[in-house]
Amino acid sequence: LLAPTEMSSPSLKTAAYILIGVGALTMLMGFLGCLGAVNEIRCLLGLYFTCLMIILITQVAAGLIIYFQKETLKEELSHIVKELIENYNPLNEDEKNLQDAWDYVQTQITCCGWIGAKDWEDNKIIINQSMTQYPCSCSNRSEDLEVGRGFCHLDDPVNGTATSNDWPVHEQGCMDGVEEWLKDNLGVILGVCTGVAVIELLGMILSISLCKNIHSEDYTKVPKS
Repeated sequence: LLAPTEMSSPSLKTAAYILIGVGALTMLMGFLGCLGAVNEIRCLLGLYFTCLMIILITQVAAGLIIYFQKETLKEELSHIVKELIENYNPLNEDEKNLQDAWDYVQTQITCCGWIGAKDWEDNKIIINQSMTQYPCSCSNRSEDLEVGRGFCHLDDPVNGTATSNDWPVHEQGCMDGVEEWLKDNLGVILGVCTGVAVIELLGMILSISLCKNIHSEDYTKVPKS
């Protein structure tokens, strides 16, 4: 089976590194902001303002990259998912987390495969079982969904063989399901992003105000000659 590094792509790796960097910067930023505000240290407040500005610019840049590179990202994600489906094996503990994540996606979005259930016809285990097994997370039957992962057996296959058309699974592919979910929740996503941006802008404004107040207090404390 493919190792986790082989399942990734340059774009997804870059996105992961950006998220790690932004997370670390956010933690450092919060610490510096609190320390600067409590002790009235102008340089720390200035650094806090700079970090917030960098994070805001990074978020805007990431949004633009995703928007303009969405077709490339979709193609890379399609390649990753199809490799995952082809090599899906419930007994492989090394890939368990990744496979469980995909099972969760199929269950929650009520979809099957990336384009459709036919993608699962390339799975090595299903091929060896003459297509008489199908992924439980794709199933439209409640008893199969209770299993949650792995493969379920088809009831009474004709001549011991079957195709994906014989499986009791959802017809919609996960690519269409994810796109539909994004469209349905676009308002919420944009609202959250806007809210985060507003909070960051308020933090930048407050840090500037504190710096000015500290500067004014320092000026009044200077003895006149």
